[in-house]
Amino acid sequence: MSYIKDNFLLSDGFAEKLYFSYAKDMPIIDYHCHLSERQIAENKKFNDIYDIWLSGDHYKWRLMRNYGVSEDYITGNKSNREKFKAYCATLGSAFGNPLYHWSQLELQEFFGCEVEINEKNADAIWECCNNYISSHGVTPQSLIERSNVTHVFTTNEVFDDLSVFDEISGKGYRFRVCPSYRADKMVNIEAEDYNVYISKLGAVKDLNDFENRLETRLKEFLHAGAKASDLSLQRVYPVSERETAEKIFAKRRKGDRVTAAEAEQFKGYLTYYLFKLFAKHGICAELHIGAMRNNNSAMLKKIGPDTGYDSIADDNSIYCMSRLFDRLNSENSLPKTIVFNLNPKMNTEIMTLIGCFQSDEARGKIQYGPAWWFLDNKVGMRKHLQDLTATGHIGAFIGMLTDSRSFLSYPRHHYFRRILCNYFGEMMSKGEMTSDIEFVGNVVKDICYNNAINYFGGK
Repeated sequence: MSYIKDNFLLSDGFAEKLYFSYAKDMPIIDYHCHLSERQIAENKKFNDIYDIWLSGDHYKWRLMRNYGVSEDYITGNKSNREKFKAYCATLGSAFGNPLYHWSQLELQEFFGCEVEINEKNADAIWECCNNYISSHGVTPQSLIERSNVTHVFTTNEVFDDLSVFDEISGKGYRFRVCPSYRADKMVNIEAEDYNVYISKLGAVKDLNDFENRLETRLKEFLHAGAKASDLSLQRVYPVSERETAEKIFAKRRKGDRVTAAEAEQFKGYLTYYLFKLFAKHGICAELHIGAMRNNNSAMLKKIGPDTGYDSIADDNSIYCMSRLFDRLNSENSLPKTIVFNLNPKMNTEIMTLIGCFQSDEARGKIQYGPAWWFLDNKVGMRKHLQDLTATGHIGAFIGMLTDSRSFLSYPRHHYFRRILCNYFGEMMSKGEMTSDIEFVGNVVKDICYNNAINYFGGK
């Protein structure tokens, strides 16, 4: 039987009461993920547990590589069953890793399988889950609805075809799927295929034309239901003058390479332009910083990006972020912003900075986003909550996200909710905060769902 019991991560009666009476059954708004909107629209039945659980999930791939598993069993030519068994063998001794918990929760919540995940149980788990998939016709729709999700914000390139969202809206699902305006490929001017990406917007002549097309596309995203944008930077760059950005853009459009310094100047300007655009059209900016990407060039060439070869960067964005926010704020052009930070050393620096730019435009207008990617584990979540309560206002927090490519990732919300309830429960037991369970419970409900719904513009 599984080691996960009803009181998993809940250390006292306060924590249990908060979780089971207030947090557990709250709906989910998944305001940042990498699920495929095309898969959601097609809603095809999954073939087997590998198809849902391991295909495309670089969190799991990375763990397997750390255990010395051959790439043949990760992204190679081994069968789905062989890859699944290799993951089970890996997970058996990965004590404390969030996947050790998440994967067990996923099996229990979606398949009713309470067998501990390890090498000896792999065959039994394979049969149990596949029998469930076969008999219940498991599809993306069924998994999302079973998880009580009301909104899914997918991540879409600026040039993506948005017609699929109309297709989804006509299917009568019990949840909404909205695109998020992802501008990374527009910003990363040094990329080999940069001009290929720009050409997807049409015959872009110059920076002015480029900016107009970016705004036109944003309007199309808004028409498709977009509530958020998405931009990922290793760090925030100084805002350069528009004339400088014009020259750099023209140089790159001619097919010439740009220097590292020129790339940073262009990124600084375009980040500023995009934030002004988001404020103009009332869309939230989701800013991700602190990821150092594609460290292994050999594997990048072999299997491409987003395959488990990124890490935490040590770049310090705090001064440039301050100057960016201050300039935007002075121009009345600072949008609602969620800052996702991947380097935990910067938690308090960023938390105290965003406190300088709040307003009554929204409760927690500038959000310190939840523990993200390498930090969405028990240690990272708890540190996030500690830093948020110490230097911000946890009652305004918009809660957890999945940031996932897997339709089975929604138990991560329950994982977070248990940690949140335990955090409050411990303080209540020690007499460090009110013991009014109903009052605290309503704050928990706000953090789990209500704050996010209000932040993104209501139901």
